[in-house]
Amino acid sequence: MQTLAVHPMDNFPVRPLTFDLEHVGIHDLVWSRTCPEFSVFMNALGLHIPHFERYLIHSLRLAKEQVQDAPLRRDISAIIGQEAHHAKNFLLINQALAKRYPQVARHDADAKQHFGDRAKNDSLKRLVGFTAGYETFTFLAGIIILQHHQRWFENSEPVMKAVWIWHQVEEVEHGAVAFDVYKALYGKDEWYRKWMVLAALTHIAGETIKTYVHMARIEGWLGTPFKAIKSLGFCASMLLRLLFSALPVFRKSYNPRSHPVVTSRQDPIQIAWRRFERNGGDVLKIDHAKMAQIMGIGAA
Repeated sequence: MQTLAVHPMDNFPVRPLTFDLEHVGIHDLVWSRTCPEFSVFMNALGLHIPHFERYLIHSLRLAKEQVQDAPLRRDISAIIGQEAHHAKNFLLINQALAKRYPQVARHDADAKQHFGDRAKNDSLKRLVGFTAGYETFTFLAGIIILQHHQRWFENSEPVMKAVWIWHQVEEVEHGAVAFDVYKALYGKDEWYRKWMVLAALTHIAGETIKTYVHMARIEGWLGTPFKAIKSLGFCASMLLRLLFSALPVFRKSYNPRSHPVVTSRQDPIQIAWRRFERNGGDVLKIDHAKMAQIMGIGAA
């Protein structure tokens, strides 16, 4: 059995995983039966993710030319590899979502256009700053989602569950890279870093709310006041979780590596999944039996 790095952000690998998303049926896209609102929220949140990930790849490739530190250059290459595989899989999810939700194709195209334009026109400081700000929330979302696995993932479509666990584990793994790059290049400008955190949250919230409301309407959740309050309240509560979890980010001393939940002691699902995958386990579908197997190895 291979051993893991003590800290999940040390020497993290690139995993070229391809999930069988083309065979996930339209009826399975509301994939969390435990909490349907959670799956729709994640679908809405994830719609613009692959286009941001391409923006990130462009940003950090340019920044790498300015970075001299060898370990950080290694981490930049690794995050680019991880995010490229994320984008490939999430674009397939977007294609499936467009078959269920009439406006998703337009939202997807708008996100692609937005990040494509920003990649062409943003300065290097804006590219790196916005990437670091956005990665703050993918990192924090990874922590929040893994912490609430039992509550939100317990009964889920196995492929979609596998995709999101993989994605969140890797978002935690590379959660410090963009931050480290910004610190290396522009570390004295703390106010700009904090401004980019707010800019990223505003963008994430706006895109997610727009798509979530559309999806909730198609699901019939806005037809009565009770259903509307329940579904829209869930979306609002998730965004507030992100906001409150981000408050430490505004401290001058903040560093993602020091967050207590990135340690193996604090995050049993993350450490178990990483060990299971590293030792050859199949993580492309995760049902109840597979999750039990993963956690059994993680506890060893």
